[in-house]
Amino acid sequence: MRLDKFLSETGTASRTESKKAARAGGITVNGITVKDPSQHIDPEKDAVVYMGTPVLYQKFIYLMLNKPDGVLSATEDGEGQTVLDLVPEKYRKMGLFPCGRLDKNTLGLLILTNNGPLAHKLLSPKCHVEKTYRFECERPLTDADCDLLCRGVDIGEKSSTQPAKLNLFSDRSGEITVTEGKFHQIKRMFQAVCNKITYLERVKFADIPLDTTLKRGEWRELTDAEREQIENK
Repeated sequence: MRLDKFLSETGTASRTESKKAARAGGITVNGITVKDPSQHIDPEKDAVVYMGTPVLYQKFIYLMLNKPDGVLSATEDGEGQTVLDLVPEKYRKMGLFPCGRLDKNTLGLLILTNNGPLAHKLLSPKCHVEKTYRFECERPLTDADCDLLCRGVDIGEKSSTQPAKLNLFSDRSGEITVTEGKFHQIKRMFQAVCNKITYLERVKFADIPLDTTLKRGEWRELTDAEREQIENK
């Protein structure tokens, strides 16, 4: 891998910044000053120091974000704030994107990553990856409503939704777990039983719970255990 590409992928510096740092003698590889950022290195073995700071290589990055209200699950938007605006520029340089989407007014757990193949796998209906949402709804749920939501409902697509799990806290609140990620799915499921979602928060994704110490808009990298868990799905 080229040195400038390595520095770019790790979020350390752009290629232009790498060129300037190299000319100034600010980059070393295995203790040797490198003037040409196009030099090839082995990211797994070579020790790179940029402007006095060692650069650690991770091929894939995973961040847990507690998404606040009104923020778009997108990499860029001409008008509104996106989830990538909430993380440092270092991570934005790594090509992160949201693994799945949360509606603009839906809160909670969102995973940001640069691992495209894994994100595709986690979002595929064939993999049955569970996503759990805490909800509040406009009117009380009846036993018949709950039965329909759990068995699958018609939301206007080719087939009904896959079976869901429902855990009620009251007749107007609880948690629902689904294995799909259709557009506005939970809201449309409740509409199918003549109800309306008034609050929605994702609290678990791929068996990884939302870190309750994270305030709205805060983020952290996944722990080694969470990373292993998500990569082995």
